[in-house]
Amino acid sequence: MKKKIKECPETPTCSVDFAFKRIGGKYKGRILWYLYEHDVLRYGELTRTMPDITTKMLTQTLRELESDHLINRKVYHQVPPKVEYRLSEVGMELIPFIQHLKEWGDKQIAKAEIAVE
Repeated sequence: MKKKIKECPETPTCSVDFAFKRIGGKYKGRILWYLYEHDVLRYGELTRTMPDITTKMLTQTLRELESDHLINRKVYHQVPPKVEYRLSEVGMELIPFIQHLKEWGDKQIAKAEIAVE
């Protein structure tokens, strides 16, 4: 008997699903928050801000955020290459929700008495 493999549909099943497909994952929320805090960050600055992310994963995550129109990428044609990232208007709309999640997380960390680096 063959085991059925459950596939995730490409089209969202609801608006919550749509939203989390764009901002879910380990790094997307942090990248959006750091861009909000710093206005503009270059690729190297993002890697220093997030030392736990690999180059491949950072590149992939930035591409996904850009394709979902949450961030803007500006390339300066110079040597060495310079690329800047900033929140788009759509990305800025998420900030109040990320702020609320941050506040909730701060409360939960304090309740659990977890030391944060």
